[in-house]
Order: sequence, then structure tokens, then C-alpha cells
Amino acid sequence: MNLDLVPNIKHTKSNNFFLLAGPCAIEGEEMALRIAEHILKVTDKLEIPFIFKGSFKKANRSRIDSFSGIGDEKALKILKKVSDTFNIPTVTDIHEVTDAAMAAEYVDVLQIPAFLVRQTDLVVAAAKTGKVINLKKGQFMSPGAMKHAVQKVLDCGNEKVWITDRGTMFGYQDMIVDFRGIPEMQQFAPTILDITHSLQQPNQSSGVTGGKPELIETIARAGIAVGVDGLFLETHFDPANAKSDGANMLDIKYLENLLTRLVAIRKTINSFK
Repeated sequence: MNLDLVPNIKHTKSNNFFLLAGPCAIEGEEMALRIAEHILKVTDKLEIPFIFKGSFKKANRSRIDSFSGIGDEKALKILKKVSDTFNIPTVTDIHEVTDAAMAAEYVDVLQIPAFLVRQTDLVVAAAKTGKVINLKKGQFMSPGAMKHAVQKVLDCGNEKVWITDRGTMFGYQDMIVDFRGIPEMQQFAPTILDITHSLQQPNQSSGVTGGKPELIETIARAGIAVGVDGLFLETHFDPANAKSDGANMLDIKYLENLLTRLVAIRKTINSFK
């Protein structure tokens, strides 16, 4: 896959997957810089192209008292500082039409959340910024239906579009990944697998989303074996005390070992091509 459209991304000759990774939400400058630096050291070592991820605000909350952010401009400036400090691209999700132009001033990739991927005005506003657009597959959508979301971006004259699978609703409180959808969606756009949100357990009676982080490597290995173009994961130095989505985040101390094994699988898969 051609990553030339992403500013500041480090290219390799390893034919590796690329990685979107970082905390769920920007909680502060120190934590963002610390997490970005740690991930970058690992990805440089393993020759994995890396895009730092952090939400500047969290609009899709289960409860009104859940953490939603530290302030839009403050968080976006932190994302810009991460990019400038380490010379790496960044991605953040947007939730409203007015977010698109604002966030585009600070980041390289605009992400459309899964719940909102059918919102035409939002997708069009993002596409018109000219940024790379990462469309999260709706939990309620078939893989084939994502061709219409992709087409909305293309119809705006923007060919820089990706799809990210983040699982499909399984009953009321669980998610499941249908790996048959990966090659199907790759017909429409480069496809990424979100290996942390795919393990969410939403709609818990407590109003706090649960998760199964112990299965992160299982989902990731399967995705690499199927041939995803990239992986998406959320990671933190202290997931138990993260302000958002801690239940399904990867503890950052496990990141290098996980990615090392995934790179080995990718090399094996590539050897059969």
C-alpha cells in the first residue's frame, strides 16, 4: 500500500503492516509525549510505519459524567506537538461537521467513528479537507456496505481513504470480528484492523464499557495472517486508570513483544507470496 500520501511517515523496505497507535484520549501533554516516544522506539526498531493516535475529545460516551476531554484546542495542540517533536503523523477522530476543518489544522489523518460513518455531512466535511480519511466500519454494517462510505470520500475528489474494521455487534454486549470482511473491504480501500475496540463489551449495566484485552494478540495474529494493511490499537502506561476505554487497552509494557511476534508472522506470510 502506498503511504506517500501521509506526511512524515517513515517508510521501510520490509513490506510491513503500518500502525495507528496511542492512547484512547489525550489526557495531557506529558502522557501523550511519553506514549508516543515509547511507541516510536519500538516501531523504529521493528521497521513499522507509525501514526500516533489520540482523540482530542470523546463524544460517544455511555454516561454523561464520563471523561470527554481536556478542551478541544488544548488537546489538538498537544497532538501537533507530538507530531513536531518526533516528526511523525497523527490521527484523531471527529464527531461534528465543524470539527473537520478545525482538526485538519493540527493532524494528518481524520478518523470517522464507527457510530457516525453513515453521516454524510460529516464524511463529506472530512473529505473536503484533503486529509487522509480513516473510516471506521459501523458495528451495525456489513463489510460490503462500506463501499458506499468510501465512495462518498472519492466523490469529493479525495482518494486518500482507508477503512478500519472494529468488529460487529454480537448480541447486545459483545463484538466479533468476521475476518472474511478484510479481503472484501480491501477491494474498496486499504484496510486496517482495530485490535482493541474489536474486543470491547459495550452496553454494560454499569454504563462503563468492558473489554477482553487478553485476546488482543489472538485478534492481531489472525488479522496479520489474513493480510490486513495496517493495525490500530490503543495503549497506555496505566490502562486501569486511563480516563477512557481502559478496559480494552493494551498495557504499553507488552507492546514490543506483541509487535515483534506480529512482524514475524507478517514475514512468514510474505514469504508465500
